[in-house]
Amino acid sequence: QAYLYLSFTFSNHLCFCSQIDDKEFDIPQVDTPPTLESILNELEDEEEPFVLEDTCVLNTDNMDAHSCDTSSLASSDSGDPVHLKRKRRTVDLNPTVHGSVLRHSLLKGISAQIVSAATMSGVIAVGTSHGLALVFDTNQALRLCLGSKATGAEFGAVSALSINHDCSRLLCGFAKGQITMWDLANGKLLRTINDAHPPGTAILHVKFTDDPTLAVCNDSGGSVFELAFRRVMGMRSCDSRCLFSGSKGEVCSIEPLHAPQDFRDHPITHYSLLAMASLTKILVIGLKPSLKVWMTFPYSKSDPSSVPQLAWQFVPVQKTVNPVLAFSKGDTVHFLLVKKEETGTIHVIKQRQLHLSCDIISLSWINSRTLLLVDSHEKLQVVDRPSQEILETLDLEQVQLVYNSRHFKSLATGGNVSQALVGEKACYQSVSSYGGQIVYLGTKSAHIMALRNWRERIDCLLKQEHFVEALSLAWSFHEGTAKAVVGLFGDPVKRKGVVADKMVEIIFQFTEHALKKCPEQGKIQVMEQHFHDVVPVLVDYCLLLQRPDLLFNQLYSRLVENTVAKGVFLESLESYIVADRLGHLTTPIMRDLLAHYQSNGMMDSLERCIVHLDITSLDIQQVVQVCWDNQLYDAMIYVFNSGMNDYITPMESLTPSFSSWTEEEVVMGNKLLVYISCCLAGRAYPLGDIPEDLVVQVKNQVYEFLIRLHSADSSDEEEVFPYIRTLLHFDTREFLNVLAMTFEDFKNDKQALEYQQRIVDILLQVMVDNPDFTPSQVGGLFTFLARQLAKPDNTLFVNRKLFDQVLEFLCCPDDDSRHTERQQVLLELLHVGGVVQFNEERLLALAEKAKFYQICEFLYEKKHLHDKIIDCYLRDPLRKGEIFSYIHNLLSMPGYSPEEKQTVKEKELVNLDPSKLADLVVFHFTEEVQQIISEFQITQKYHHNEATAYLLEKKGDIQGAFDVLLEVTTKHPRNNLVTVLIMKLMSCFSVLKELTMKVLNCMSSFISLPAIIQQILQDPVYGKGKLAEIQGLILGMLDTFTYEQTLLETTTSLLNHDLHWSLAHLRAAVTRGLHPRQDYCNICLQQYKRRQDSAEEIIVFSCGHLYHVQCLQQKDCGWGVAPELQQRWSCYKCSSSKGGRGGTSSEQKRGRSTSLAQVCNSPHALIYIHPSPLSILSELSHSNEKTGLLITAQPGSENFQLKLSPPPLFEE
Repeated sequence: QAYLYLSFTFSNHLCFCSQIDDKEFDIPQVDTPPTLESILNELEDEEEPFVLEDTCVLNTDNMDAHSCDTSSLASSDSGDPVHLKRKRRTVDLNPTVHGSVLRHSLLKGISAQIVSAATMSGVIAVGTSHGLALVFDTNQALRLCLGSKATGAEFGAVSALSINHDCSRLLCGFAKGQITMWDLANGKLLRTINDAHPPGTAILHVKFTDDPTLAVCNDSGGSVFELAFRRVMGMRSCDSRCLFSGSKGEVCSIEPLHAPQDFRDHPITHYSLLAMASLTKILVIGLKPSLKVWMTFPYSKSDPSSVPQLAWQFVPVQKTVNPVLAFSKGDTVHFLLVKKEETGTIHVIKQRQLHLSCDIISLSWINSRTLLLVDSHEKLQVVDRPSQEILETLDLEQVQLVYNSRHFKSLATGGNVSQALVGEKACYQSVSSYGGQIVYLGTKSAHIMALRNWRERIDCLLKQEHFVEALSLAWSFHEGTAKAVVGLFGDPVKRKGVVADKMVEIIFQFTEHALKKCPEQGKIQVMEQHFHDVVPVLVDYCLLLQRPDLLFNQLYSRLVENTVAKGVFLESLESYIVADRLGHLTTPIMRDLLAHYQSNGMMDSLERCIVHLDITSLDIQQVVQVCWDNQLYDAMIYVFNSGMNDYITPMESLTPSFSSWTEEEVVMGNKLLVYISCCLAGRAYPLGDIPEDLVVQVKNQVYEFLIRLHSADSSDEEEVFPYIRTLLHFDTREFLNVLAMTFEDFKNDKQALEYQQRIVDILLQVMVDNPDFTPSQVGGLFTFLARQLAKPDNTLFVNRKLFDQVLEFLCCPDDDSRHTERQQVLLELLHVGGVVQFNEERLLALAEKAKFYQICEFLYEKKHLHDKIIDCYLRDPLRKGEIFSYIHNLLSMPGYSPEEKQTVKEKELVNLDPSKLADLVVFHFTEEVQQIISEFQITQKYHHNEATAYLLEKKGDIQGAFDVLLEVTTKHPRNNLVTVLIMKLMSCFSVLKELTMKVLNCMSSFISLPAIIQQILQDPVYGKGKLAEIQGLILGMLDTFTYEQTLLETTTSLLNHDLHWSLAHLRAAVTRGLHPRQDYCNICLQQYKRRQDSAEEIIVFSCGHLYHVQCLQQKDCGWGVAPELQQRWSCYKCSSSKGGRGGTSSEQKRGRSTSLAQVCNSPHALIYIHPSPLSILSELSHSNEKTGLLITAQPGSENFQLKLSPPPLFEE
């Protein structure tokens, strides 16, 4: 059976050797000397065939010739052959953005019977189950075979190995507890240590520290010992010191801090730190200069079967390098930063935790940023510590990882260890790391894991033809965002240069591969999809590398050979051009682009490309012709503006005649408005800004264009100012909005202000008194003017007579057309400040004449004439229903005077909506409601009988209200009032029935249920009817009976329980023994034992006083006519101190405190007078009185009445 314990470093990759000669070493001989290859292929009993594949064959889709990749891991415990039976799993290698991070190499030259191994620079030491230690070099050539068969028989299997940092010494720990030290230079045995730890325990760990004379070991008893090696007068010795006793909690893992060569002078190394892990906590101790515990860290709750893991690593943190201890137990990895303070103390800082969803059985650092974790399912996970991202997951099933739980059980020494220490998943000695490489030992082979350098990771993806993933990974190297990077320069400039060259190489490979793999036959869609998966990637990375020359020369010259590839390439450029990642095209590509987009009808895409391209890359004549032919107006404007600095020609070309209002003309008009707005605001169309030196020039040119008297190709029939006239006809409001925004932008420009005044004059000249424009258009003009004139810095001048002329036009009473439109235009004009341009009296008169009630409301509101506003609502048929809301808001305003309210009350609104009016009155005139109720003239006048009946009912005249409704019913037999009346009566009957039910239910508490039911059935109403009519009544009474029966039973049970509880505690109190305070009578002051031979009786009271019976009789402290034993006694001393000796009547009247007495007939016999149950109940009923007198009575001789009270509180 195989186990592994190792410790190693390699400066180069391990090569493979085919076999070694076993004869020259002391290895057990067989008839035919086996080779290592034959041992590797040897089958165990009842084991499935296990075939080790060569690394160049394993997973050929994802391997190179010297390494292999796996994606998973399963293992076996050498002590349980059942675990050796394994099923092959399907290997699923899906490269992520990180690619293949680990290089997995198989050490084929290592023997199958190895048990443990230790590795250092250039050396691999392997322990076997026969007690041998085999030392290999980096070529897997066997250099030394340490030990013999006799040693193996005496010491057992090698259970732990350790090599010091200069590879001169090897420590071997054995299953039976011995430790040996070997010289690796000549294979000489230097020491055999038998007494370093208690006998009968196996060595679990033995490890050198950085001091070659100091080592530590851990046995299966859970104890840790320090081994100090001495050499005096040529004699080698070893001193052992116990660092931690297993009796305080078994330690199952130890890890000394080893400093790399570059950090041997680090201040922390002077303390020789050692981390120890028990099943409950982690300890960090310093062995030098004196033994000291620096940190104790308890675990959180985890699976008891989880094995703790420890691993040290020097990590750069905040420009300093300090050791970090990673430890885990269960599914959480903790990180502790250890640093030395200036005071000389060790400070431990807890870092961020790493949480996984699996149980960790192995933890190793492979560099300062990357960890390798193995979980209980034997999955190897590569984790980037700063980001806590899992970079890769491998399956170790084929490794068949060795577990060394048999040594934890100490089977070689009888298994006399704590069962808590047994780790079923312990594989400490099967994993060893050094110098960025980790060796995993399996039952038949050894495997080495190392990080691939950046080129290997890329090449691994390329061999699988995963070009997209390879480019993505290479770009992460280029930008410095990749994880677990090996082999790149630290200088960013050099790094980017090297990676860029590699990416160019990949791009060429990808291009050739795409052209080669293109399907030669089939549907054109399949070929297009093929290149759509390739070409955009090539374009993207060429632009990321800022290599357009590579894109347009080498790549395009190759892609143009394939017509489909050429088309996909040209179409893929659009997204990069629109995103402004590509601004310049070469002349051949621009020519091909125009031809391809035009031939395929992709004119919108072509226009988007043109407006984003550098104008110098365009053939202006060709582009302009294409734009005119295909109505690409945005592109045409861009070419004229950017290519020729001509901003007027596009306006002349785009200004439509609007003769037929076609869709094309509407598009042209909208673009023209936006274009004019951009030019006047200093912005380029459709993107960017106009050059600063051209802003003023362009603005003046646009103004000159707008105010032209005639167009260039004008005819005799053309009206003046054709451009302004055309834009006003197209969309008056939007054109005026464009002008308004322009007027805002150029307030301090004198020339611009002159142009603005000129434009306003032209607008008035064109639109006023022109029947071609609607009232809405004219109103829009004057609204625009009113806004401009209302500004505090206004410089425009408009003749006021024009406003009067517009007012008369809008308020013309003879024109009923567009009444609402004209009113809204005028109202908008007033709202923006136009009211200052009019005479308000004249305006009000014109508005009333034109029935512009909203205009009237606006003017009345300014004068606070609210009653007039109400009249406007009443006269306006469109808003008559809104009057109640207006009045409600009006009356809700604070500060509204009673006089103003009176004007509202005088309005007659009953005919509009009586219900809303009533709500309004009740809400705002509550104090006057009664007065209103008394006045029925209004409702009677208008014959509102329902309102009259309602008012009479509120007044209290129910009969009058009924008469009014009855009169209506008489006149109209089919009136709905009959139905309403019936419903009211039925509701009254239902209320009466419910009231009857309540009365009968209450009667059932005092009258028997049969008597009530008999009385109901004798009633003539129910006697002649059906039982269903009184079913609900009877069921309700039965429910009441059931409830009261349950209540009675529950109450009786509670009373019985309380009575039993009280009697039990009272009985315990009266049967308690009495202890006298002294041994003499408190009357005669003589001891009660003065006459030993007499049968003199004594009485002891609960107060502790003792008396002779004769003495109490002499003092008249006894009373009652019953026999002597039934007499009632009172304590003489207590009675005297309370003001009297107490007779029978006085004691009963005052209720004085008495004592419960016990009578003794002799000094040696005490007789207890047991009270009757009746007297106990009587005393319980008087529990609020303090009485200590024993009351004796005959049962039934008293008038007994039990008064229940809460039971007294007794302390248990």
